Amino acid sequence: MTTTRKNGSLYTNIQNSIATVEFGHPASNSFPAELLDRLTKELESLGNNNLVSVIILKSEGERAFCAGASFDELVAVSNLEEGKQFFTGFANVINAMRTCGKLIIGRVQGKSVGGGVGLAAACDYVLATENASIKLSEFTIGIGPFVIEPAVTRKIGVAGTAELTLDATSWKNAYWAKEKGLFAKVFETKKELDDEVVLLAEKLASYDPEALAEMKKVLWKGTENWNNLLAERATISGKLVLSDFTKKALSKFKK
Repeated sequence: MTTTRKNGSLYTNIQNSIATVEFGHPASNSFPAELLDRLTKELESLGNNNLVSVIILKSEGERAFCAGASFDELVAVSNLEEGKQFFTGFANVINAMRTCGKLIIGRVQGKSVGGGVGLAAACDYVLATENASIKLSEFTIGIGPFVIEPAVTRKIGVAGTAELTLDATSWKNAYWAKEKGLFAKVFETKKELDDEVVLLAEKLASYDPEALAEMKKVLWKGTENWNNLLAERATISGKLVLSDFTKKALSKFKK
């Protein structure tokens, strides 16, 4: 079942120390600003919840995992402040994922574009299906994946990020993403994916929560400056989105 709500949906279910967070939006599970804000706050809340040891992040439906930020809101950006604010949405989510203190399993059942790739990269462990192709197409509209780049590069290295970014019109398949380190395992079917996600989450939830929290810190060592770094990146993108190139490219897409 997929949501029809204009601002999307976000549901959390907590059972046996496992919090399953499911987001959805009728436009290929893309994120309007309000939904990004809700996810940020939810991750911060779960980070402080002693009843939770591990988080599963998933999206609704059979098809896309996440199409990135809302296209309609991107088109509506009219000044630098609005531009910076728009791109800060994903910066806040990535920082919340980084600092929430709980390990996050990403369950990726379909394609990811732009910010969706950043969301997958900010998970601590990602399981996916063969349908989980990825693309960073930002260059085609005159911007770049500046906000999500640190998260993506942390997982797949500079060479992988360069290949993904510069070949902006091509999809990379799930096995490419696994080979580069974005995905840990790839499954043929959604059922196999879901079974494995549950199994992994149950195993992690049976371990010492303090050990898990300490491991999370170790895994994210060296990212302490990301609050400032991602804010700077949001400013770069916010400026670029106002260019004539981007305005022309967006109007073509809109048509």
